[in-house]
Amino acid sequence: MKKNKINIHFLGAAGTVTGSKYLVDTGDKKILIDCGLFQGLKELRLKNWEYPPVNVADIDAVLLTHGHMDHTGYLPRLVKQGFNGPIYGTNPTLDIAKIILNDSAKIQEQEAERANKEGYSKHNPAEPLYDLKDVEKTIPHFKGIPQSQWIPLFDGIRARFQYNGHILGATYIELDIHGKRFVFSGDIGRTNDLLLYPPLKPASADVLFIESTYGGRFHPDEVEALPQIEKLVNDTINRGGSLFVPSFSVERAQLMMLIFWKLLKEKKIPKIQMIMDSPMGASVLELFHRTRDWHRLEDNECDEMCSHFTVVSSYRETMELRTDNKPKIVIAGSGMLTGGRMLNYLETQAQNPNNTLLFVGYQAEGTRGRKLLEGDKELKVYGKWVPFHMEVAEIEGLSAHADHAELMDWMDSIKNKPERIFIVHGEKESAEALQKGIKETYGWDAEIPQLYTIEEIE
Repeated sequence: MKKNKINIHFLGAAGTVTGSKYLVDTGDKKILIDCGLFQGLKELRLKNWEYPPVNVADIDAVLLTHGHMDHTGYLPRLVKQGFNGPIYGTNPTLDIAKIILNDSAKIQEQEAERANKEGYSKHNPAEPLYDLKDVEKTIPHFKGIPQSQWIPLFDGIRARFQYNGHILGATYIELDIHGKRFVFSGDIGRTNDLLLYPPLKPASADVLFIESTYGGRFHPDEVEALPQIEKLVNDTINRGGSLFVPSFSVERAQLMMLIFWKLLKEKKIPKIQMIMDSPMGASVLELFHRTRDWHRLEDNECDEMCSHFTVVSSYRETMELRTDNKPKIVIAGSGMLTGGRMLNYLETQAQNPNNTLLFVGYQAEGTRGRKLLEGDKELKVYGKWVPFHMEVAEIEGLSAHADHAELMDWMDSIKNKPERIFIVHGEKESAEALQKGIKETYGWDAEIPQLYTIEEIE
């Protein structure tokens, strides 16, 4: 590498919306921003089993924007491949990462065991991508840092983690390298979120990495979603069905609990059993109590909301509830139906046309959720094809991601013209829509890097 040059390796979430990994190589130091799993399309998921095209043992540090799987889920593999440095993030981010990684490892172990028992895997034997022992080896690398404070990393290199909404602990990262500022947006939250505060905005950026999940798309206000949810619940219950909500266990599950609780409190929906089936979601609820500065909920609201829900932790309870046909509301992971407890319910309930499946978050290309939204009438669950006859609904106003207008607004405090702008974490159409919006609004040129490309920065 040339002297006084910095190379950026796009190891994930480039030309796609999952697997966030950006390696900053200064020549002396190598810093990885985020370390996520690829999800969705099979060709992407298979990349999780490959070694990244860099020497993992040479990476000096990992910086995490937030705790979601597509930003942290590859960490145990990275450690397994020889990474031995610190992993930095805010305390809530690291707490969430611990919860998510342990849950992910358990699910992978269970699915590998079931695949071997029932013989539906092409691999003999089927193995998890990583297991609980791999997670145990990863956690000691975690180093919690405060938000909004500059942290010296190496000589001439410092970082600052700034509040970004989206989920508990989420930040965008400012990385100063010998006087040049790199800004990594991570996932940007909503301006008017029922649970979280508005994101902060960067004041300057020499090199900007901006997510584009909802580039070119606009959300209705969250408050406007409440009447839609009220109608969906009542319509489903009136025809004798149940409402199933696949949800990310971090923040979205708690938001849905809050919405259902408010509707019940205002007597807008009938008093029926409400279930939150996610050990991970239950752990995140505890985290809400410990992170008062990060969200809008008061402790008494959190307690009252939880008192109206059956919080399921054991797999045995799930297996009992999934065959119960009494009308109810079930919130369970995962948000894009890539795994998790919701699949157990769909295995037995997908054929009932009185039931409703409600999507409240982004569905990446290739995921079960995306396929059902596009009209698929069967669902592959644990190696078997299950006929799918449920009603399907989607409410985009509840996404944890900023929409096009909010992404544009997030950049409006940047006082200088960035030297380079990289549009990441988005599918092709979304990235191109944001690229066009940036040019029309700010007159800035932006690039859309592809997976495994390397860009040189002066």
